[in-house]
Amino acid sequence: MLGVRCLLRSVRFCSSAPFPKHKPSAKLSVRDALGAQNASGERIKIQGWIRSVRSQKEVLFLHVNDGSSLESLQVVADSGLDSRELNFGSSVEVQGQLIKSPSKRQNVELKAEKIKVIGNCDAKDFPIKYKERHPLEYLRQYPHFRCRTNVLGSILRIRSEATAAIHSFFKDSGFVHIHTPIITSNDSEGAGELFQLEPSGKLKVPEENFFNVPAFLTVSGQLHLEVMSGAFTQVFTFGPTFRAENSQSRRHLAEFYMIEAEISFVDSLQDLMQWGADLRTEHEKYLVKHCGNIPVFVINYPLTLKPFYMRDNEDGPQHTVAAVDLLVPGVGELFGGGLREERYHFLEERLARSGLTEVYQWYLDLRRFGSVPHGGFGMGFERYLQCILGVDNIKDVIPFPRFPHSCLL
Repeated sequence: MLGVRCLLRSVRFCSSAPFPKHKPSAKLSVRDALGAQNASGERIKIQGWIRSVRSQKEVLFLHVNDGSSLESLQVVADSGLDSRELNFGSSVEVQGQLIKSPSKRQNVELKAEKIKVIGNCDAKDFPIKYKERHPLEYLRQYPHFRCRTNVLGSILRIRSEATAAIHSFFKDSGFVHIHTPIITSNDSEGAGELFQLEPSGKLKVPEENFFNVPAFLTVSGQLHLEVMSGAFTQVFTFGPTFRAENSQSRRHLAEFYMIEAEISFVDSLQDLMQWGADLRTEHEKYLVKHCGNIPVFVINYPLTLKPFYMRDNEDGPQHTVAAVDLLVPGVGELFGGGLREERYHFLEERLARSGLTEVYQWYLDLRRFGSVPHGGFGMGFERYLQCILGVDNIKDVIPFPRFPHSCLL
């Protein structure tokens, strides 16, 4: 009998047929679980953060989200699986059966067989409170947590989709995407007045400047795009800029010149009738409102108030350049652009008057060797998000906003 048993055991080990066992749980994202077409008891595993907890006498309800979807997945468990660590904000791993939900609020739910707390969260100390609608100003204090809220999660998802759509549009239109530098020696739009780079005192360099020339954090990649346009017909960039959003740093955007339509200003804005007077954000918004809350183009800026590369209109006595801003409701300026001065002698004279000939000799070279008439524009991406979302403060459409007296994370 012993020999027979050993033989049977050997045959069993040698057999290719697997031993009967439970099918391992398939790991799914919350989005995939919610979109499952066949919720007939398939064993799955999800991981995410608890968005809500409701414990009844015999049943425990959790809503779990992993960031893959704005909607959370409802988890239903026996009350015996409840524990003190199942708090709002805790990260968990849940295994169970995905079934059709009897509730009309969701199509499927997860019948939990095992709940494991990965990271506990003390709800009393956690700055984001359950069932509390925190003001956006409050959430700005916690950039490391605010993305867990529905409102910021929604904004960031739309931001991602808008980024992809803009890239797709330019690609389909034959543009070439260029990465322009973050550090630049071109003070094209007043960058030197804000963020000039200097080496740390601990860094010993023989030269006065680390790069031998003054360097700044860029506020615009447009001059670098002009260089690349010598090799590509159409180029665009979608990189970071470091223009602080406050009234002092918006000087280059806040100047009133002339508007296409004839507009009579109310008494409170009579000061704007003077040529070259500053136009603040509230004035931009007023112009849009005065024109019927429709997009408004402001054109023909005074030459003395714009960068050297704007094309001279050769008009008088006001002497303007071929530049344009697009103002939109609720935001103010959304687009800024214009024609570039492609005529060598005009550009040379202007640079000489401002003492910038040596710094921008390379820019003159672009005109000497195969120049063509050209222009360009830039869109404030965060302002675009403000426009389509109706968000009042630009800080709330940026994942990690930087502004005066605040550089969190």
